[in-house]
Amino acid sequence: MTARPDRARRGRAEPALFLAVDGGNSKTDVVLGTADGRVLGVARGGTSSPHTLGLPGAVQVLDTLIAAARARAGVPAGTPVDLAAVYLAGADLPVEVDRLHAAVADRDWAHGYVVDNDCFALLRAGTARPDAIAVVCGAGTNCVGRAADGRTARFPSLGPLSGDWGGGHDLAEHTLRDAARGEDGRGEPTKLTDAVARHFGRPTVEAVSIALHLGELPRHAVRELTPLLFEVAAAGDPVALGLIRRQSDEILAQHRVAAARLGLTDAPHALVLGGGVLRARHPVLHERILAGARAQASRVEVTVVADPPVVGAALLALDTLAGGPVPQGIELSVRTALRDHADRLARY
Repeated sequence: MTARPDRARRGRAEPALFLAVDGGNSKTDVVLGTADGRVLGVARGGTSSPHTLGLPGAVQVLDTLIAAARARAGVPAGTPVDLAAVYLAGADLPVEVDRLHAAVADRDWAHGYVVDNDCFALLRAGTARPDAIAVVCGAGTNCVGRAADGRTARFPSLGPLSGDWGGGHDLAEHTLRDAARGEDGRGEPTKLTDAVARHFGRPTVEAVSIALHLGELPRHAVRELTPLLFEVAAAGDPVALGLIRRQSDEILAQHRVAAARLGLTDAPHALVLGGGVLRARHPVLHERILAGARAQASRVEVTVVADPPVVGAALLALDTLAGGPVPQGIELSVRTALRDHADRLARY
């Protein structure tokens, strides 16, 4: 369920202005642009997830970045903006979306607002098709879908509390766990054992575990093991391959359930894959997902999103202002402009 936007005030002779926000668990991008597809200013900062910062902290980050985007665009603070489209990680439940909508509406950034989870921005960045599903596998996993009739599908996405499994952090932790168990005999022998010990420059995985426990190694260093897992899996290690299979099964289950809820299992639709783990296109994972998605929904078209998700937030803002999908020429202008800006986004 997406939050209903307020009606944007229109009627000025110049093109309407919009703000678009994509806020993830690691970074937040803000765009100020016009309804005819021009990008006037962009800014990048750290996380704006309410789960991490709390709602007031998230809004404060957005305040700073919106001011930065206005300054870069040369648009004074008092200049009216017609619509702000805000898509944040951590806006998972309908009540969280409603609370976020109320909080940003109090800031007077724009005349109207559209607010929802950042997965919807990634979905729009990946496809303009009205029947589509996005599965994100980055630090964690999430899935959303939409149908042409306006229905949506989503999961609570509350981690283990809601049955979630997978993503880079889970994979890294299981890599360490299986390496330790393979070393001491509780689990199957695996090449992960030598790889993990070597990665941290310790003689054994037990030594790695003790160093993490005592603080000699930072706990967040465990996250470095995700690429190592894929390297060992690519060499054919059965234990590593088992973790990759479990991840692909989870991604396919999300797609299967969302497609069933939307009545898309036997219908043409897009499956957009996003997040760092899926963007990497590791063959052992990617090829299994492709085959599995086509086996459970034969008319699916699978794509890996190439543009930054803020492109989707901008396009959703433009779609709302236009009352429907924007013309392809405007969409291409926005995509091209934000691709050009991507390497120049500054951190505030």
